[in-house]
Amino acid sequence: MAVSLGFASDAIVQEFYVDDDVDQAVRDAIEGETGHPLVDVDYADVVDGAIVWWRADDAEEEDLADVLVDALSNLDDGGLIWVLIPKPGRTGSLPVADVEDAATIAGLHSTTAASVGSQWAGIRLTARPRQR
Repeated sequence: MAVSLGFASDAIVQEFYVDDDVDQAVRDAIEGETGHPLVDVDYADVVDGAIVWWRADDAEEEDLADVLVDALSNLDDGGLIWVLIPKPGRTGSLPVADVEDAATIAGLHSTTAASVGSQWAGIRLTARPRQR
């Protein structure tokens, strides 16, 4: 993977919409960066970050904003979410603006876009801190 996604050592990262087309090298790099295996959608404890593998076809089944709200439900303050989408011209690609619109609806802000492997691009999202 060409870029670090910024997950801290010892972070727990939850993963959404894993399928056969995901980039295993990206998954391995995150696990190497954090020192922990990725946890799935059924993980019921607090997490430090999340990745969402999202393709154009996924939008036919569920709304990305809803998935991002689900990702936020376990996210600790200061945690970050990466939405990973196929690069332009690849099967399942979609406009970055679609991700940014869903992020806004979910109460998130897009901060960074990066290439995260040969087939995938990532959009980094951050949440507002929870009110205490």
